[in-house]
Amino acid sequence: MKNTIKVERAKKDITQDELSKLAKVSRQTINAIEQGKYVPSTVLALRLAKIFEVEVSQLFSLEYGDWE
Repeated sequence: MKNTIKVERAKKDITQDELSKLAKVSRQTINAIEQGKYVPSTVLALRLAKIFEVEVSQLFSLEYGDWE
């Protein structure tokens, strides 16, 4: 799964630590999501979308291998 969390953070000029506090998760969780090592829960994905004021589909997208 691809994501644009890092891009959205840059647009809002916020750090991983600041985002983690807003999203109520650890900074390590935000880092793992950005690196594609962790797939967030639906609730966390919705929370992040709300923070960035975008649709979930603008933050996360499936890659070819995710269909198999």
